[in-house]
Amino acid sequence: MSAGSEYLRFVVENRRFLGFGLLAAALSGFGQTFFVSLFSEPIRTTFDLGHGGFGLYYGIATLGSAAAVVWLGRALDRIDLRVFAAATVIGLAAGALLLGVAEHAAVLLLALLLLRLSGQGLMTHMAFSSMARYFDARRGRALGVAALGLPAAEAVLPVSAVVLMAFLAWQQVWLLVAALLLFIGLPALLVLLRGHSTRRRRIERLADEQPPGAGWRRREVLRDRRMWLYLPGVLVAPTAVTFLFFHQVHIADTRGWPLELMAASFLGFAAAHVVGLLVGGPWVDRITARRALPLALLPLLTGLTLAALFTGAWVVPVYMLLAGLSAGVGAPAINALWAELYGIHNLGGIRALAHAAMSFATALSPPATGLLLDWGVPVGVVIGGLAVLTAGAGVLAAAGRRRGATI
Repeated sequence: MSAGSEYLRFVVENRRFLGFGLLAAALSGFGQTFFVSLFSEPIRTTFDLGHGGFGLYYGIATLGSAAAVVWLGRALDRIDLRVFAAATVIGLAAGALLLGVAEHAAVLLLALLLLRLSGQGLMTHMAFSSMARYFDARRGRALGVAALGLPAAEAVLPVSAVVLMAFLAWQQVWLLVAALLLFIGLPALLVLLRGHSTRRRRIERLADEQPPGAGWRRREVLRDRRMWLYLPGVLVAPTAVTFLFFHQVHIADTRGWPLELMAASFLGFAAAHVVGLLVGGPWVDRITARRALPLALLPLLTGLTLAALFTGAWVVPVYMLLAGLSAGVGAPAINALWAELYGIHNLGGIRALAHAAMSFATALSPPATGLLLDWGVPVGVVIGGLAVLTAGAGVLAAAGRRRGATI
């Protein structure tokens, strides 16, 4: 059987649970920056906020979400996935509802916190942790399929929001989002989890067969040097991509690149992201996440190096394609890594730590790099610095593969 046929057979045989992971990843889009930022102008107008004021609220919500995920994310190890899914969707719908009716800045902040926590935080945590926990030999494939929900959301949700705002007030759009989540999203997730009891009993039976004390605990993971060797490789790609996206207008202005070219290059990023996800899943299954992670950084490193050294417009689609490829190939590796290193017994809590670290890194990337740009550091130097960080993270991840555990 060919590799493509085997992949298709795996998807068909596990279509319901894979569909759950993909849908959960897609629903996270309602709490992701690419969707919420579409409403920044009407929100600022309604609440009389400047760019900095809204950015401060959004930053507080993002950092608060990252801190809460460390605590709430571990519940995925203890409670039924169906209960966790229902609670997460209800939390996301509550955030959308509050944003739709908010008349005070404090309610706005609470709404943003719920959106970031339940969407960008717990929904993606649930989608990827469940795939990593319940698949073993084909973990990479499962994570690659589930992660397709993110580019799907990126392709559908912003366009839908723009169309809806042509007919509805922005608050009404968020009320519609809340209704969509409660009356379509939640039932769909629960239908896709039909029969999950059998899957959960199998995992619990395997856990019972393990000796007492088996499975890494979070405090042990924090003392393991491999975690600190791999973590920079996990964080550097989203940090660099956040810089490239957040400061794209400034980058285009200083380099003399047409904004239209920058916008069009997002299509290349999205296409490469999807290709990377489809290729990366089987690749991770074949060579392991530990080997795949440092290699997945090479396209990003190449793209950043080219963008740092060359100012011609041709470099824009090239570095965007390479960044998208790294994001796609790296996603299954990153999400499979923790299960591969530390087992599945406490995977929710362990992965919550990594997710929180990633949220902190991406929240700090725009202001940190923005300060460098304000201080007059050339764009090429900032991008070159990110390339150096990417190379260093790759070296550390490669070293982590050769290191034994220390607890």
